[in-house]
Amino acid sequence: MNIGKSPLNLEKITTEQRNELSTHIDESSTLEIVKLINDEDKKVALSVEKILPDIAKAADVIVSHLKIGGRLIYCGAGTSGRLGVLDAAECMPTFGVSPDLVRGIIAGGREAMFVAQEGAEDDPTLGENDMRAVTLTESDIVCGIAASGRTPYVLGALRYAKSIGCTVVAVTCAEHSPIEQIADIPLVAVTGAEVLTGSTRMKAGTATKMILNMLSTASMIRLGKAYGNLMVDLIATNEKLKKRAIRIVSLATGCNEKESIAALKKSNGNVKVAILSKLTGKDKKEAMALLEKSDGHLKRAINLGNL
Repeated sequence: MNIGKSPLNLEKITTEQRNELSTHIDESSTLEIVKLINDEDKKVALSVEKILPDIAKAADVIVSHLKIGGRLIYCGAGTSGRLGVLDAAECMPTFGVSPDLVRGIIAGGREAMFVAQEGAEDDPTLGENDMRAVTLTESDIVCGIAASGRTPYVLGALRYAKSIGCTVVAVTCAEHSPIEQIADIPLVAVTGAEVLTGSTRMKAGTATKMILNMLSTASMIRLGKAYGNLMVDLIATNEKLKKRAIRIVSLATGCNEKESIAALKKSNGNVKVAILSKLTGKDKKEAMALLEKSDGHLKRAINLGNL
């Protein structure tokens, strides 16, 4: 292990700075420790707020790529990679999309989700190889995630993505980093020093999760995956989601639970079709045709159905 030959100058990375407010945390009571963590966490939302226009820009670009058949690919290592995989995995049940539409790729592969594979992040070739393995095209949009902005695995992945014409988004918590320079749309939330020096699973991780949630959720809403604030494209894969589907139909139409269940049965569990049928009187086939004409936007389909 050549510790002295590390290419990273940690003292120059914002997330690696020592937090002066927590220098005596090891002498604090448990309540004092959790209060200090909470006080630092309060700053995270403000750091994300400062880059909301950039996040919105990125979401709009994601929508444009998904509309032409592209995919959103997250890539990262360690905590950053796990957060990307988490956000991608939630898109299928929440928004009813193919698991291939939003994908999360982590350095070290599936095993790295459960057991740290820290060495995997040091090889840019691994990042490139993982991008090649998913057969990237210029229609795809790649979002690299690295709290420090310097992870070799992510840099390798993004350089390859750019070389084939992909649009590249970067999520980082360190300003003036290599990942920021590569990205077409850099999202830099400066969260500052961690309570435990360098433990970027904390504030930086929280900021990253917030940003990824915004990117995917805003994109899906713009693609018609919501009716008001109801998630009408969910896939009811378990009892909780089945109950949620029934409740969503009731909230959207004003009907009771029994009527919602009947509407969902007629629509083969399709929440949008059930709502559209209840509000317009159209049968399943007619409702599906209206949704197709409306690019999946339920409000547009309802307006067409009531003409």
